[in-house]
Amino acid sequence: MAEAIAQPTADKSARMVHISLNDPALVARNPDIEHERRVAIFDLIEGNHFALVEGPKGPYRVVLSVVDRGILFSVSNSENESLAEIELAMTPFRRNIRDYFMICESYFEAIRTATPERIEEIDQARRALHNESAELLKNRLSPHVEVDDDTARRLFTLISVLKMRS
Repeated sequence: MAEAIAQPTADKSARMVHISLNDPALVARNPDIEHERRVAIFDLIEGNHFALVEGPKGPYRVVLSVVDRGILFSVSNSENESLAEIELAMTPFRRNIRDYFMICESYFEAIRTATPERIEEIDQARRALHNESAELLKNRLSPHVEVDDDTARRLFTLISVLKMRS
């Protein structure tokens, strides 16, 4: 007889239930980049771990905005009452964002024209840079917000989209 083992329940308050980009620019995005943005938002809403280190529990609504030389995370509760504003300087991320988009462009082009081996090489480089950037973001957010690796990767994608347009 098989036994069902109860899995620990995840803290349902340590998550985002909404995320949006405050992007007043009306510049049309590259269709591939727009697809990356949509997928990142969808994946974040489907599964994420996001919790304020100090402050009320979630679930949270998050708006990402470009400010002076950084990104602002505006965090509110499910009733849209402001809980925190976290500003991160983008200086440590500039190279990563630039390199990420260069490698993404190479990847999108390779999908259309390259051999499967070449696509895999580019994709491995893209994933490595994405993981490195997510770890940097996770460390920079750590005094304010606890996030898991997948959430950090998807947030990095969204920050990159915002910064490439600012």
